[in-house]
Amino acid sequence: MRLGAHVSTQGGVFNAAAYAAELGVTAIALFTKNQRQWRSKPLGEEEIKKWYQAIKEHGIVSAVSHVSYLINLCAPDKEKLARSLDSLTDELERAEILGLTHAVIHPGSHLGNGERWGINEIAKSLSEVHRRLPGYKAQITLEITAGQGSNLGYKFEQIAAIIDQTEENQRLAVCFDTCHAFAAGYKLTPEKTYYQTWEEFDRLIGLEKLAVIHLNDSKKESGSRVDRHEMIGDGVMGLEPFSLLLNDTRFTNLPAILETPQGQEGYPKDLKILRGLIRS
Repeated sequence: MRLGAHVSTQGGVFNAAAYAAELGVTAIALFTKNQRQWRSKPLGEEEIKKWYQAIKEHGIVSAVSHVSYLINLCAPDKEKLARSLDSLTDELERAEILGLTHAVIHPGSHLGNGERWGINEIAKSLSEVHRRLPGYKAQITLEITAGQGSNLGYKFEQIAAIIDQTEENQRLAVCFDTCHAFAAGYKLTPEKTYYQTWEEFDRLIGLEKLAVIHLNDSKKESGSRVDRHEMIGDGVMGLEPFSLLLNDTRFTNLPAILETPQGQEGYPKDLKILRGLIRS
């Protein structure tokens, strides 16, 4: 795996590469705009130029974005749905401009209208964004969720159904978050169970769809459906799931992104632990 982290873009997106270099990683995730606002000013030519210079200078191999948490692709409210579609369109345009391979998104929350309805609406929304942006290389990447509240995407079957119902679904990919999957009830230990989980993923979704992994421990027990990230080794997951993942040769070239609670202050500790788990 290519160890990486979700890094700050304070002062401009180009600064993300320098922050990654300080951590000694070559894979990064970033917000390309303020994730708490619907609108943001367009990326300027100088900022884009500095971005490409920075990722070259600091040897960044993998760079992906995470889209705004405001986006809900199955929002029952028509105005919020329209805003979500426009925002995701903008997010993907930014990813394309910056040469990012993937834009990671939580699929959506049905807010009481039911899972089947929500899955259908998410697929319609994804299809619409694909129609708006023909030929884009950046892929919308559906993140496995913990299933908190009415959030969808906490079952492999749900992700598979969304992909199946989306037009141009070859443009979709999947992000596996260890904390989310664990909280949703997918166990990654012992070793036999770890392989069973990935066999189920492959059967329902397909390993070829897996593009990004988020490395997070969990504050809550498996099956709790509560999304609470914890520092690596400080949560209830233990280190074995991370050891199995880091040494799984199927995932050698995938970006493995830290999103642990302390952010850049805590990443050095997390990275030291993770690097210690890698067998030479």
